[in-house]
Amino acid sequence: MKTDFEVVQDVIMGRRTVKPSKMNGRIIPNEQIMQLLELADWAPTHKHTEPWRFFVYAEEKARAFVSDHAEMYRKSVSEEKYNNDKYEKILGNGSNISHIIVCVMKRDEQKRVPEIEEISAASAAVQNILLGATALGIANFWSTGGMTHSEQLKDFLGLKYEDSVMGIIYLGYTDSSYEGKRTIPIQEKITWK
Repeated sequence: MKTDFEVVQDVIMGRRTVKPSKMNGRIIPNEQIMQLLELADWAPTHKHTEPWRFFVYAEEKARAFVSDHAEMYRKSVSEEKYNNDKYEKILGNGSNISHIIVCVMKRDEQKRVPEIEEISAASAAVQNILLGATALGIANFWSTGGMTHSEQLKDFLGLKYEDSVMGIIYLGYTDSSYEGKRTIPIQEKITWK
């Protein structure tokens, strides 16, 4: 029987980025999405600001969001800078997914803690979603591409200037398996004092 540490270790080390194009279109029950969001809600937070917010798009609404995202890109760049491959890549993200969760850091209105602490807390919430998805056998992709960090997406979501979009999580199932790797040895990342 595995220890609690070994179970957590397996989930963390087993998590893989799976691009939406590698998902198979099977639908995730909304109850499991709620379980992931409940895990996210237990991220660490300084002064209990709980800055994470989530916009959840399921099935057809997820595909509509992807289409809106692609159009947002098309309208935001000049003709000279427009890249049709980028447009098609954004649009293609909607083909095989089940759900999308747009993760947001909603800044504490009193600004009781530095912004980096709010960003860190929201990032921890995102990681909780990714690890929970892995534990449930759900493929996941945390994207920060396309229009993720744009003012246009913030306006689309009705966010304030001081809020930030932390990323777009694409969720689905996959029939593929993926190997993980790290390119820098752990010893090079640690300084014992």
